[in-house]
Amino acid sequence: MTAHPTTIEAEATVTLSGAEMVVRALIDQGVDVLFGYPGGAVLPIYDALFAEPRLKHVLVRHEQGATHAAEGYARSTGKPGVVLVTSGPGATNAVTGIVDALMDSIPLIVITGQVATHLIGTDAFQECDTIGITRPCTKHNYLVKDVADLPRILHEAVHIATSGRPGPVVIDIPQDVQFAKGAYQGPAEVKHVHNYSPRTKGDPGRVAEAAAMIAKARRPILYTGGGVINAGPEAAKLLREFAALTGAPVTSTLMGLGAFPASNPQWLGMLGMHGSFEANNAMHDCDVMVAIGARFDDRVTGRLDAFAPGSRKIHIDIDASSIGKNVRTDIGIVGDAGSVLADLIAVWKQRSLATDKAAMADWWKQIDVWRARDSFRYRPDAKLIKPQHAVQRLYELTRGHDVYITTEVGQHQMWAAQFFHFEEPNRWMTSGGLGTMGYGLPAAVGVQIAHPDSLVIDIAGDASVQMTMQEMSTAVQHDLPIKIFILNNEWMGMVRQWQQLLHGERYSHSYSASLPDFVKLAEAYGGVGFRAEHPDELDDKIREMIAVKKPVIFDCRVTKEENCFPMIPSGKAHNEMIMAEEARDLGSIIDEAGKRLV
Repeated sequence: MTAHPTTIEAEATVTLSGAEMVVRALIDQGVDVLFGYPGGAVLPIYDALFAEPRLKHVLVRHEQGATHAAEGYARSTGKPGVVLVTSGPGATNAVTGIVDALMDSIPLIVITGQVATHLIGTDAFQECDTIGITRPCTKHNYLVKDVADLPRILHEAVHIATSGRPGPVVIDIPQDVQFAKGAYQGPAEVKHVHNYSPRTKGDPGRVAEAAAMIAKARRPILYTGGGVINAGPEAAKLLREFAALTGAPVTSTLMGLGAFPASNPQWLGMLGMHGSFEANNAMHDCDVMVAIGARFDDRVTGRLDAFAPGSRKIHIDIDASSIGKNVRTDIGIVGDAGSVLADLIAVWKQRSLATDKAAMADWWKQIDVWRARDSFRYRPDAKLIKPQHAVQRLYELTRGHDVYITTEVGQHQMWAAQFFHFEEPNRWMTSGGLGTMGYGLPAAVGVQIAHPDSLVIDIAGDASVQMTMQEMSTAVQHDLPIKIFILNNEWMGMVRQWQQLLHGERYSHSYSASLPDFVKLAEAYGGVGFRAEHPDELDDKIREMIAVKKPVIFDCRVTKEENCFPMIPSGKAHNEMIMAEEARDLGSIIDEAGKRLV
């Protein structure tokens, strides 16, 4: 039997190979798990991993799955997700997840193998310009040409990925650098070349100015995003405290769900294209908007020249480049969401500030009128499962469990956001900015790895989930009891909805033909399959799904042509929402130029 190398010794300064440095640095940075797929250009690192029990490696079935799993891990823990893939196609397969992490500000460390330095530029086997390819889709990237630089780069990468506005960092390591020997330095010993020190403390003068503006508001609104969640659990607590002090209504982007409790009476629900009637109308009619850790994405703002037209805008963001980028801001505060909220609360209390009670009463009276519209209501069906009903029952039957939700992308994602309610941050993992189909299943793998005793559910669509279905094999191999809850309508649902409403019912290639038998597919992978086709059987089968301690695919057959409402058509303002009861008239909506909305 071949003797294996011993565990890398934890000495302060030691000579190690480049591959051993990678493993040692990850351990020194507190990393306990990485997601990857081996190949020739990273075999030295995999060899170093072989004898290291402190790092758990999760073998995925595709490199895109590795990046999404790392995103799920990072989003649910607040720690960086780590990915290890080979050169060439290993690196390019990871690009989708890297861009997804950049768009949604998820901290990733992506380590890619590269051909030996003397082969770079020769079109060697499995060579690609990883640095060139990933430069526009990373927060930073490195090509390591000297093993002496590797310890610094590894530690520096973690700092860059996790501080300021989080994001992905790629480290491309040629094979000869992995074999080369050098002096390893720990996090405290290295001297960073990049003087990256993001500003976390807001300007006191602007904080005071913002507090005064909010106190004078008659129709304020707090508009929160994923930056509140990235700032940590304390930021979410401070948001709740500040909302209570001001009495202002709170809404959130898709990425910010959970930062403010859904059960709180000040919660208006998600805003944007498929947000609530009350959230969107309150955004349109507010006089002071406080954006906290949100970037004014087009799916939130709608038509920019009609976005909250009568409001003054306060924008709090750790990324200075986000302030004023899409929407003109009256007061911009660069800083960490938690830190700025703490300062706002301190100023509010020190100056005994308060909003006008009569004005706020009138504001809430108007909001209650909008709420009474019950914008998420739908027509139940005694014989067929409505997708909204399926998510509602899933939510009700999982209450009391320690639940984490991931999603794919499409109609089911929006129904999950509308009907599954979150009381805490870091419980909702979805692809917001990039809208990546196939995100949810591997993300659930990463979440389950991070929280082995929790209930992890991917609310999926039948089309989207097939993009990364192979990661069911990963879940089975690693004994991860994830639940894949498919709202199966046999369509690319959101594509079909837009084709119906805005493209003259021309259903061009949006039907999901030749769908697999998802129950048999689950069994083929070694998991468990369930199918529900009638409302009367749904509850019992969801309970059975929850009880199973193995990976599950749940084929929930839902009505085939249900549309997701409310909906703001592209190019329209927040107060021009289309409600479900108005859907029958949508086919005749034509813009002024006589062309259908796109």
